Amino acid sequence: MLKPKERIVNLPVYQPGKPIEDVKREYGLSEVIKLASNENPFGCSPLAKEAIGLAAQHLEIYPDGASVELTKALAKKLGVQTSQIIFGNGSDEVIVLITRAYLQPGTNTVMATPTFPIYKTNSIIEGAEVREVPLKDGAHDLNGMLEQIDENTRVVWICNPNNPSGTIVGKEELRTFLHAISKNTVVVFDEAYYEYVESSNYPESIDWINEYPNLIILRTFSKIYGLAALRIGYGVANAALIDHLNRVREPFNTTSLSQKAALAALQDTHFVEECRHKNTIGKKQLYEGFQRLGLSYLPSEANFILVDVGRPAGYVFQSLLKKGIIVRSGESLGFPTSLRITVGSEDQNLKLLDNLEQILNQ
Repeated sequence: MLKPKERIVNLPVYQPGKPIEDVKREYGLSEVIKLASNENPFGCSPLAKEAIGLAAQHLEIYPDGASVELTKALAKKLGVQTSQIIFGNGSDEVIVLITRAYLQPGTNTVMATPTFPIYKTNSIIEGAEVREVPLKDGAHDLNGMLEQIDENTRVVWICNPNNPSGTIVGKEELRTFLHAISKNTVVVFDEAYYEYVESSNYPESIDWINEYPNLIILRTFSKIYGLAALRIGYGVANAALIDHLNRVREPFNTTSLSQKAALAALQDTHFVEECRHKNTIGKKQLYEGFQRLGLSYLPSEANFILVDVGRPAGYVFQSLLKKGIIVRSGESLGFPTSLRITVGSEDQNLKLLDNLEQILNQ
């Protein structure tokens, strides 16, 4: 009998949002809306679509293994050196590279709970001890996390805004936290939802990477840029840290299509601003709907909202599914009576609220 590594045997398998076509077939529906995976309901930039079409004419050629053109453009936009950027197959892959480079048996890693589960999964694969600190009112407990850090802590994760709660850690809190941590411990700010944040208390953390050589910032083209299908994200850090990650990175880990689409998407600032504005309007629409239904929720700085439906989330999730609305049940996210709902278009949000009201009144 084949025997895998003992430590992976009980690892949970990541459960993505249900595919639209599967839901249509299962429930005999002609129309389904997906508000489960924090995707951009407004698609991607037309410039990105055009770039994909052009790149598709040369599929026989390997991609640029160093993403040179894209790296130069992003470095200019962010005001950093090209040696301070690494691209991955989504920011998920950069998480894998961090755990591969820095974690091993005998080390530990500190993170919040609930938070993005990929940190924990990959840390366990590398044999590190995982130390989890519960959220306080949906937000990171930085003092509690500091208490868990010791000389064997190699990586600390801060998802900001946090997934699934949508909350942020403010700039002064983060600075105090960074000052208190040894430079021998890597600190990861996962800013996948950076472009959606409206709070003036949110840091421009890219400005800190030269001051803190142990800091790495993760961002992605999957969210506001609408390129989730192409899987491209990146990390920004001190050049020495990026060098470590490049040594454990697979060659050709991003595709020509994803590189060209991301390059074009960077140029379309109007599309990003428009999506941010629509997301703000959509959040307000959902907040008002939840208040009308008497539901509590966590104010979000991302493109999703965690709302407490006051009963087992699985029942409400399944009921919405039968009506052609896919959301994310909080049962698998550490919030058993909550749903995580992606902010959709005005029509999608209205349909969600109407059907949610019907289900809650049954």
